[in-house]
Amino acid sequence: MAHPSQLGFQDAASPVMEELLHFHDHALMIVFLISTLVLYIIVAMVSTKLTNKYILDSQEIEIVWTVLPAVILVLIALPSLRILYLMDEINDPHLTIKAMGHQWYWSYEYTDYEDLGFDSYMIPTKDLTPGQFRLLEADFRMVVPMESPIRVLVSAEDVLHSWAVPSLGVKMDGVPGRLNQTAFIASRPGVFYGQCSEICGANHSFMPIVVEAVPLEHFEFWSSVLLEMATMEEVTLMMDEDMC
Repeated sequence: MAHPSQLGFQDAASPVMEELLHFHDHALMIVFLISTLVLYIIVAMVSTKLTNKYILDSQEIEIVWTVLPAVILVLIALPSLRILYLMDEINDPHLTIKAMGHQWYWSYEYTDYEDLGFDSYMIPTKDLTPGQFRLLEADFRMVVPMESPIRVLVSAEDVLHSWAVPSLGVKMDGVPGRLNQTAFIASRPGVFYGQCSEICGANHSFMPIVVEAVPLEHFEFWSSVLLEMATMEEVTLMMDEDMC
């Protein structure tokens, strides 16, 4: 997660986010070189070093300032397109999760399991325990196995929402009546925080997203416990109905 006085991005926790960080550094260096060149030309013109009429009317200079920007655009476009296509590839996901945005909480449904789903609400400040983060903690985390391709289907129940986790390099809009999809691979275990990134009403800032990446065996144990709890709740409801 972000920390005070942070200058860069959050630490990457997925291959896509690592590629995005590399592209950011690549583009930033190009911008720095362009800025340095333009500043040098401005200073040289002020000092009358570049005001000679033979230099200003030179055809070679016109060729340079026409070809050089084209080359720079290609150097930026090629890695950018590569990452765009890489982010759109969803090959054989091991797990599919449907994330539904509501005003103002998230609900998750593990579509590969029967009756495995829950709502995720922000923990109020007064209920936080030492070590938890204000406005970022949720009562139920979205638990995923690490080093496995995860597909997330994002939609919304009422208004526009956006499911975003910066450390995983994921951001996808949730549109009512439409199902968008994205994917990620958690490359290491940990807890990764995000928030709704689309202004969705008065409590927009109270929709945290908490993704916990764990080893596969821990995920299987967690899912089995939730399924057992769901089965016990169904049995209890059936017994209550019979008694009524």
